[in-house]
Amino acid sequence: MTSLTGPGHPLRKLFNGLVEQVFQVEIGICDPHLTDYLGDLLADFVHVDRIYPLRTASGDVIRDLSRLEAEANLGPAVPETRRRRFINKYVGDVTLFWTGVYPENLRAGHRGGVDLLEPYVAQGKRSYGIAGELTGDGDEPPANVLLQLSEQFEFCVHGLHLVRVEWERLSQGNRRN
Repeated sequence: MTSLTGPGHPLRKLFNGLVEQVFQVEIGICDPHLTDYLGDLLADFVHVDRIYPLRTASGDVIRDLSRLEAEANLGPAVPETRRRRFINKYVGDVTLFWTGVYPENLRAGHRGGVDLLEPYVAQGKRSYGIAGELTGDGDEPPANVLLQLSEQFEFCVHGLHLVRVEWERLSQGNRRN
C-alpha cells in the first residue's frame, strides 16, 4: 500500500487544496491549521485500514464507536489521560469523516432502520471537546484545533460534504477526457 503520509503525495495535495478552497470560499473558515487538519484527515482515511486502526486486546478490529472506550488496546505504557485524548480525537475524526463525506451510510435506509447521523454529530462534537480539554502543551494537533472542530462541527460536516461534491466533479471531468 502506498503511504499517503508524505506532504508531497498528489492525493494529499489534492485534498488539502480542495479543503482550503471550499472552506475559505464556501464556508468562510480561513484557519490554515483547521483546513490542513481536515485535508490530512481525508488523505489519511483513503485506506479503510486507516479508518479503523484500533483493535481489542485479542486483535479484533473495533468498528463500533460504543466499544472504543472500553476495548481499545493502546498498550500498558499509555497513561490514562493520553489514552482518553487519543480515543476521543479518533472518535471525533471518524464521526466527522462519515457525517461529512459519506452521510448516506449513516441514514436509516442504509443501516437497517437505524439513523446514526444525528448521534454521530453529537458524539463527534463531544469527543473533539473532550480531546481538546485533555490536550497538553506540545500535543498535536493543539487544543485550539480540536476545540474549534468541536464548536464548528456542523460547519466542518457541511464543508467536507462540499469537498466530496468537488472531488466527484473533478473525477467526472477526468472520465470524459
